[in-house]
Amino acid sequence: MNKKNKQVYLKKLGLIDYQKAWNIQDMLFQEIMTIKLRNRKLPKDAQKPTPNYLLFCEHPHVYTLGKSGAEEHLLIEKSQLKDSGITFHKTNRGGDITYHGPGQLVAYPIIDLDNFFTDIHRYLRLLEQAVILTLKDFMIEAGRIERLTGVWLDYKSSKNARKICALGVRTSRWITMHGLALNVNTDLNYFDHIVPCGIKDKQVTSMEQVLKKTQAMQAVSNSLQKHMIALFEMTLVA
Repeated sequence: MNKKNKQVYLKKLGLIDYQKAWNIQDMLFQEIMTIKLRNRKLPKDAQKPTPNYLLFCEHPHVYTLGKSGAEEHLLIEKSQLKDSGITFHKTNRGGDITYHGPGQLVAYPIIDLDNFFTDIHRYLRLLEQAVILTLKDFMIEAGRIERLTGVWLDYKSSKNARKICALGVRTSRWITMHGLALNVNTDLNYFDHIVPCGIKDKQVTSMEQVLKKTQAMQAVSNSLQKHMIALFEMTLVA
């Protein structure tokens, strides 16, 4: 490609069924993939820039299991899930099992890393950094724990660390899918039915629990959007 395209289209999907959101992700992923493969057969001056998308949403109650996850980390019978109004999906992202639900902010970057940098570890660290900066905007100190993905509170103490944001991504030909889930006003009781991210000795928390006050989802979403766009040096397409 002659020119890297750092423009990003923002799509706010609201409260949306997990499978429907996954279908949207896959559609955008395939759009980018088709352009990339077509460009390989074209001279540079005829190649088309690949687009980038950033999806924000919430999901109804759902447990999702990553391709490297263990199904025994779901601690409730599947028959009970239906009775409780919870769905379950095996996904093609990395990571183990997690929970999504109302009050949790989910961000799915569907971007071509060839437009930015081809380094998956850097990509994950920037996602984490966007969350860390977002939490700082709300006077919450957060950080990373070595060899563990996601964002943590009390991260300097392995014993007391609490996870506030989970990450799980997929990349193919440097195109990304899936992303991060930040617990804002999340009902943490739903994590009792899983081993979150397959980590048995760590707790989860939320912004609401830490600040002892329900948070405005739009304010948190705006902050995360701002930091993601700045860190990736994106330009938002109106």
